[in-house]
Amino acid sequence: NSSEGATAGDISALEEAFRKFAVHGDTRATGKEMHGKNWSKLCKDCHIIDGKNVTTTDVDIVFSKIKGKSVRTITFEQFKEALQELSKKRFKGKSDEEALQEMYKLIEGKGPGLTGVTKTVASPTVSRLTDTSKFTGSHKERFDASGKGKGRAGREDLVDNSGYVSGYKHAGTYDHKVQGNK
Repeated sequence: NSSEGATAGDISALEEAFRKFAVHGDTRATGKEMHGKNWSKLCKDCHIIDGKNVTTTDVDIVFSKIKGKSVRTITFEQFKEALQELSKKRFKGKSDEEALQEMYKLIEGKGPGLTGVTKTVASPTVSRLTDTSKFTGSHKERFDASGKGKGRAGREDLVDNSGYVSGYKHAGTYDHKVQGNK
C-alpha cells in the first residue's frame, strides 16, 4: 500500500497491530507513535522475545537506537526499521527479507493481551462485607432499598432547623389542626 493514499480501510495488518499496541494503556495516545513500554509489550506478546536470540535488553537497545535523541516515541516507519534490526537476530539463518517477513507474520493481526491483569476474586468474606442488604443499625441507614448509597445524606446527620424544637415530627400540621377545629 502506498503511504500517500493510505486511508483507514487501506492500512496493513502490521500497521493495525502497531496502532493497537500504540494506544494500549494510554488514553491520550493517537496510535501514530509508540512508547518504549508499549514496544516492549508488543515484543513480548507477539513472541519476538524468545529468550535466546532476542532478549528484553535487545528490544530496549533497538528502541533507543531507532528513536530520535530527544523523543520518547517511535513512528510506524521507525517501528519497521526496529523490526528489521530485530529480525536479523531473531531469524539468524534466513535472508534479511525472509527474516523480516517472518517477523511481520508474528505481529500481524495481533493486539495487546491482557495477561497478568489482576482478576477479582469472589470470596465469601468480601461478598458479605459488601452486601448492603445484610447491614444493620446506623450502617443500614446509609443505603436505600436498592442498595445504592445515599451519599452525604447517608453519612451525616443533617440538622433540620425548620422548627423551634429539633426533630419535631408534626411540623407543618398546625394550620391543618386549627382549620379542622373551626
